Amino acid sequence: MRIGLVTEGGYPYVSGDAGLWCERLVRGLERHEFDLYALSRSRQQEDEGWVPLPPQVSRVRTASPWAAEDDGTAYGRRARRRFAECYGELASALVAASGGDLREPGGVAATGGAEIEADRFSSGLYGLAELARDEGGLARALRSEAAVRALERACRAPGAPRAAREARVPDLLAVAAHLRQALSPLSLDWYEDDGLGATDLCHAAAGGTAALSGLLARHFTGVPLLVTEYGVHLRAHYLAAGADGTTPAVRALLAAFHGSLAAEVYQRAAVVTHGNAHARRWQERCGADRAKLRTIHPGMDAAPFAEAGESPEAADPDTLVWVGRVGPAKDLVSLLHAFAEVRKQEPKARLRIVSAGTGSDGAAYLGHCRALAAQLFPDEAEGPHTVGHNPVSFEEIGGPEVPTLADAYASGAVVVLSSVVEGFPLGLIEAMLCGRATVSTDVGAVVEIVGGTGVVVPPRNPRALAEVCVNLLRDPERRARLGAAARARALELFTTEQNIAAFHGIYLEVVSHCPVQRVVLDETGEPLPFAAPAEAHVPGRWTRAVDHVAARSRPSWATGSPTGCAVPTTTTEASR
Repeated sequence: MRIGLVTEGGYPYVSGDAGLWCERLVRGLERHEFDLYALSRSRQQEDEGWVPLPPQVSRVRTASPWAAEDDGTAYGRRARRRFAECYGELASALVAASGGDLREPGGVAATGGAEIEADRFSSGLYGLAELARDEGGLARALRSEAAVRALERACRAPGAPRAAREARVPDLLAVAAHLRQALSPLSLDWYEDDGLGATDLCHAAAGGTAALSGLLARHFTGVPLLVTEYGVHLRAHYLAAGADGTTPAVRALLAAFHGSLAAEVYQRAAVVTHGNAHARRWQERCGADRAKLRTIHPGMDAAPFAEAGESPEAADPDTLVWVGRVGPAKDLVSLLHAFAEVRKQEPKARLRIVSAGTGSDGAAYLGHCRALAAQLFPDEAEGPHTVGHNPVSFEEIGGPEVPTLADAYASGAVVVLSSVVEGFPLGLIEAMLCGRATVSTDVGAVVEIVGGTGVVVPPRNPRALAEVCVNLLRDPERRARLGAAARARALELFTTEQNIAAFHGIYLEVVSHCPVQRVVLDETGEPLPFAAPAEAHVPGRWTRAVDHVAARSRPSWATGSPTGCAVPTTTTEASR
């Protein structure tokens, strides 16, 4: 079948989110044909270029929403009136939804999710999309004073929630600027019969803007939509709210937009997938139908960890290992205090802290942890004529002691995760693939990952963490049992092969339940019967459809050569 894969800030670019799993998916399904539709996030990402693409990628089309400028499209009086009506309807729906409780994942969806408000949002959204299709773009209209005034009228309307009524002119300008970029996919020409309309399935690799593109493809061409969220876009928006110093009015209105968009995406999608139960709960509370939800765990390449997993006896029986990106959320301070308790009962114990990188505030936090380790564990010497050493070592992946991740996990008998905040900790799966017993804090999807193959303790509880570590250091047989069970579980649930097979099954399910009904025209413009027989879904020369629909013009920010591409191309569309 032919799949339209829509990404935002990821594949096929060298850097970005979700690039690795998308690449493994495309390469793993070599019998299918992929068209890539990529939204970049920055000029730097575009300059870094693309990863090498496999032959099953037949076409790549890119756009840069962050660079959307005035496209020069001038509306007539009727088009301006139509824009004011559609944008005003969208703004009114957002204002009505802005009274939701932002502390609850489903607050916006629950408050603005009444049928009448959901209909107003979808009517305004699709009305703008149809206007962009008819007139050639929305960029100038979204930047106009009419857009800001429509927001102002909605916020000042009788009955508007307090958060919206408090919006001032700078707040309205900020919201309008955000909506201008978020709605930029409406101006793309991806939704014609020679674009996403030519595919059998549209797969959005994330929520938000990528899912909006899939939503429009479904609206205009009837192509079924599959949405995958390994990180729930709406949750990310909630967590980031206020971090950039925005006012409560701006946060409320933008949360209403993202919540309403998520609810619309979940309602229209044929299937919505997630990577763990935590993400599933967010999706359910934001309006997703349980019957549409599927769990597909992220897949990992087990080959690099095979040697360590098959040689558990090579580990140092007295060593605890922590591996990950250093930052305050990892709570290494609690780990160090827990290890102080471990040393009291097991004087030979060692702790290796192996850094796989640092976040924005990771360097300062790492320095704090080093100072704490030096204070808690002064250099110790076994005798009067030996050099003292600290039982806690700080190392980095790629160094002489730990050249690879597998070497880091293999160096210890027990792998520890001490985080206070986690999503889906892939490092825990890596430790399981290495056949190591794990001790983890009960955060994020930890319990879902380890099942009964590891020990879980409450976060920010050094005493409980120390007690479990001591018990495992003293019981090698239990460590071996837990490690073997953990490796078996990881190989069964969290491999690349499992991930690819699951998506392949869902592709077949969606296409079988939601086939695209296309009317193919001959040279005279008359319907061509039997133009799409069953064998059209089998890869071969007969699947190359002839397009009889002329593509419309593109907005200025969606044209031109992509900079730094690994694959030669003359426009944002590269055909093989």
